[in-house]
Amino acid sequence: MFEKSHDIAVLNSLIETTLDSIDGYRRSAEEATSGRFASEFLARAEERRRVVEELQQEVRRHGGTPEDDGSVLAAAHRAFLTIRDRVTGSDDKAVLAEVDRGETYLDEKWQAALRDDQLSPETRSVITRNYDSIRSGRERWEAVHRSFEAAS
Repeated sequence: MFEKSHDIAVLNSLIETTLDSIDGYRRSAEEATSGRFASEFLARAEERRRVVEELQQEVRRHGGTPEDDGSVLAAAHRAFLTIRDRVTGSDDKAVLAEVDRGETYLDEKWQAALRDDQLSPETRSVITRNYDSIRSGRERWEAVHRSFEAAS
C-alpha cells in the first residue's frame, strides 16, 4: 500500500531542491558577465519554475500543502557565495562552477526519488515526466559549459 504522506514528502523535497535551482539560476544570470549565459540561465529558471508548479499541483492532489520556499541550506550557501564574491570577485568561470555543482546535486536528488519503491505509480509518473525536463536541462547546461571551456 502506498502512503500519500510519503508521496507528499518526496514531492516537497523535490520542490524545495528545484526552487533552490531556480534561485541559483536567477542569481547566476545576475552575476554572469556574458549576456549569452544570462539568457540561458533565465531560460533554465523558467523551465524549472514550470516543473515546480506541476509538482506542487501533485502535492495538492494528494491533499498536502506544497513547499513554496527553498531550503535553509541553500540560503546559507547563497550567503556564503555573496561573502566569497565580495572578497574574491566573481567571473563567468566561477558562476559556471557553481551552476555545475547545483545541477549535479539536483540530478542526484531526482534520481534518488526515482529509485524510491514506496511511491505510488501516479506520483512516480509525475516525477519521471518532470525528470525528463530536469535531465534535458542538465544536458543543455553541459553543452553550454563545454562550449565555454572550448572558448577559454
